[in-house]
Formats: sequence, C-alpha cells, structure tokens
Amino acid sequence: MKYIIIGAVAGGASTAARLRRLDEHAEIVIFEKGAYISYANCGLPYYIGDVIKDRNKLFVQTATSFNQRFNIDVRVMTEVTGINPLSKTITAKNQVTGEVYEEHFDKLVLSPGAEPLRPPLPGIASEGIFTLRTVADTDYIKAYVQKHKAGKAVIIGGGFIGLEMAENLHDSGMEVTIIEMGNQVMAPVDFPIAAMVQQHIRSKGVNLLLNNTVSGFERTDKGLKVLLKSGAVVDADIVILSIGVRPDTKLAVDAGLKIGDAKGIWVNEYLQTSDPDIYAVGDAIEFKNPITSQSMITYLAGPANKQGRICANNIVLGNVQKYNGSINTAIVKVFDMTVGTAGTASKHLMAAGIKHIVSTTHNGSHAGYYPGSKQMSIQIAFSPEDGRLLSAQVAGYEGADKRLDILASVIKRNGTIYELSEFEHAYAPPYSSAKDPVNMVGFVAENILQNRLNIFYWNEFSKINADDLLIDVRTSGEYLNGKIENAINIPVDEIRSRLGEIPREKNVFIYCEAGLRGYLAQRVLKQNGYNNVFNLSGGYRLWKGCVNESANKVIPELIPN
Repeated sequence: MKYIIIGAVAGGASTAARLRRLDEHAEIVIFEKGAYISYANCGLPYYIGDVIKDRNKLFVQTATSFNQRFNIDVRVMTEVTGINPLSKTITAKNQVTGEVYEEHFDKLVLSPGAEPLRPPLPGIASEGIFTLRTVADTDYIKAYVQKHKAGKAVIIGGGFIGLEMAENLHDSGMEVTIIEMGNQVMAPVDFPIAAMVQQHIRSKGVNLLLNNTVSGFERTDKGLKVLLKSGAVVDADIVILSIGVRPDTKLAVDAGLKIGDAKGIWVNEYLQTSDPDIYAVGDAIEFKNPITSQSMITYLAGPANKQGRICANNIVLGNVQKYNGSINTAIVKVFDMTVGTAGTASKHLMAAGIKHIVSTTHNGSHAGYYPGSKQMSIQIAFSPEDGRLLSAQVAGYEGADKRLDILASVIKRNGTIYELSEFEHAYAPPYSSAKDPVNMVGFVAENILQNRLNIFYWNEFSKINADDLLIDVRTSGEYLNGKIENAINIPVDEIRSRLGEIPREKNVFIYCEAGLRGYLAQRVLKQNGYNNVFNLSGGYRLWKGCVNESANKVIPELIPN
C-alpha cells in the first residue's frame, strides 16, 4: 500500500506519523513545497520578538529525523503541481533541480493549508511589507526588524497573529500602530470582551485605529507610507499584513474535487473528499459547525493535528472514526492579558438565527485574601430552552486559560450551564476560590433561566424611558467617582430601609460594579412586590468600557489588575 501526503506541518505530518504507527509496511511519501516539514507556526511571532531566542526550538521535526524515526520518504522543496484521480497519480516538481515527475498512490491525503491574503493594493509589493506564515517569512521579518530598531511598525489586521506581532514588536522597542477595518479587534469574540482587550492595548501606548481601511502604500526615501481611505497617512518602517488567510484549494479544484459552501475542500464525516481514495485535513477543509450546523473552516493547529490522527485511522482501518467538527477554541496572549474563546460568539449565533442568552461575570483568579488575585471576565451564551452552553469568552490574567478549557469541554460535549454550577475544581487559596469563577458563571446563568435574575445589557439603555427608574446600588463613594446618567444612588445595604423611595409601578433598572450587588438588590425588590426589576449584566465596569472604547480613551480604572 502506498500513501502520499501533500503538505506537512500540523495536519500532514500528524497523518503521516499515525499512518506509520498503524501500518509498518506501507510506503509513505510526504511532499512539502517549503523547506521545513514540521515547525511551530504559532511560535513565529515570539521568535521575532526574541522571547524564543533559539531558532532551532521552532522545529518539531526535520526531514532527516522524521525519516529516521518513522521510515517515511520526506521530500521538501518539492511542489505537487497536479493530481489525476483517475490514474491515481500526482505530478511533482523538485524546486531545487527543476525535475518534474509522477508518483502513483493508493490513498492520497491533501494537507495544503492556507495562504495569507495580499489584496492587490497599490504599492503592496514594496520593500518592508510582509506576511507571516512560514519560517522564511519569519527570517525576513526578524532581519528587517533588527535593521529598524526603535522604528515604526504598522500591523494591518487585529486578529490573533496581528496582536501577537504588535506585542512582540512593541517589546522590541518599536512604535506600533494597529489598523483594523472592523469596529473591534479579535473578530471571533463579542464586542464587550474586545473592548477590554482594546483598553489594555491602548494602555501600553500602542496606537489602535479601528474602522479604518488601507487603500495603498507608498515607498519614500524615509520609509513607507500607509494610505487610508479616510485620507490619513501612517508612517512606517515595516508593515505586517495580518488581514487573514484563505484555504489553498487549487490542487483540489484542478483535480475536480468538490468545494463546499465555505470555499474549502469538502469532506465527509470521515475526512474523505468527493473522491473515496483522497482524504483531506487542516486549514483547507470545511466541515459542519457543531453548534450552528453551517459549513466552516478553522485555521487552528489543534484541530489539524486531531484530524490527522482520525484521517490515518480511517485510511488504514476503513472509516472507523467520525470527525465531529471544531468549536474553534482559541487563546492569545495580548501583552499582560490572556484572552480566549470557545464555541460560537453571540453575534454569530444571532446571524445564524439561534436563540440564546448572554451573561457576563467578573471574579478573582483566586481567593481575594491571598496575594496576587486579579480580575477575570467571563462571557457565556447559552440556550434559553435547555441551558446548553453555546460559547464562552474569557479575558483576564492568571488562570484564564484553565477556565476557558473547562468551559470548552462543556461546549464540546453539548453540556449545559447546570454542569458549571456543580463543577468540582481543585481549590486552595493560591489557585481558586471555594466557588470558582466557573461555578459563578453557572450560578448566574441558572438564576437567569429560573427567572430569579432578569438582566439587561450595556447597549440597551435607550430602552429606559423617562418614567423608569435607574438605581446605582454601589456605595456613595463609588457613585460620586462615576455613574451612569440619570441614575440615583441607593446602596444595596440600604435598599430595605428605603423601599418607600422606589415606586412599585415603575420599571426598575439596577446596576453595581460587577453584577453581584445588583442581583442582591433585585432579589430584595422582587420579594417585596416589585415585578419589573432588571440588573445590568457585567455591571458598571463592562458598560463603561464598552461605551468609552469608541472614543479611543484609555480608562485606567477599567484596566484589570
């Protein structure tokens, strides 16, 4: 049996290694058009920023080591230029010698990955404008940065890689500007979480330009000029294009394989393409989103590696394992913050017509009395019918990653918010609280579903009429330091003694700093005959960050510490 794999790195290399573990006697050939078979793609920004100092640490396997360990024929710098499904052959070109030849296969695996977007803008081919996808890209960028230390860097695109590059170039001593055409960074998350991230980015002195589109570039004797459609010009010594990628489907299209609705290579639940002898994995494939049931592509190393293992199982053992899709769990370090997401954001659930409830909570990373506790914000979306958890987003510092992993595991297995309430965690003061932030998320969501807590959101203040009552239940000191317009102050500890100041016939909207005191006040009022009482989800902290972020203002008190 002869297996050919086109493309290495995450999906292809994982497939090859698993194939060998299952079939010692098969002939396995990997074709990789680049010079490296398996490298830490996600580590590239950190090598540029000198966080990772040894370049060799980026390489998981070399062609030689892979061949020695797995007895696999690895052909780097060799591009597959065509596939003939009828004759079951591929055409390959050695990019060093120029030799063109054919190879026969019994089973073929496509792992071509994705390619960075480079829109045909004027001047985009100018010196100093880079994309970051490969080791070669990394080497060019690192060398260029070292020539322009203390210079100006412009990152176009506020996605995960763009933010990682912004941090690393900033820490290298460069003046950094991020240009994003959308109204927020990190498109997979909802605006309230993005607003927290943006506040943190601005606090580091990074210039963040949202709702701005690049129209072109100009090269001058002094460097680069980034031209915006607004007419503004941003000076730069180096430009990093981080505006996204698209699946590399050329080989599949030319071979007549089916392309799906999301413009990726269509695969069935066994990762089999429209040709039963050709499978596909990684960034180029599309599959059904397990939450929305819509076709999707994911550009993440974790799913690609898992697909490789499943694909090999199915090739050798005969379609024995289904791929259940990805919930797009992802995390990124943004300067001091950790931000992560799993599942489908509220804005995307809304676009898909899926009913859901959003809840935001703020809690300490560990017990407040133990030194070093820092605030962590968690937003979830869940079904109003059965409490199924549909998404989770976390923004914080220490411990944000482990909370995201817990929430992602619940989403992945179609679990509910009730599981969060009962989640049993490892507790000691340096690591958590007796009621972990994950538990608190579950408690709040459970209260919402059981109508013990009625919430409203930061962007719904226009629904509050002149006849309604807005109450700030924080302390008088907090109230005087900043409040929401038209709010009166009745601290939560005084609410019982001041019921006479609150007309029962009015709609009552309550807020506190984070949500807990507002909930306590709401419970008092509801059990004293007030039927229309609503608590601000996420509290004053979330509201102020979202409202002020559009003004490009850094609000020191909203930077969690």
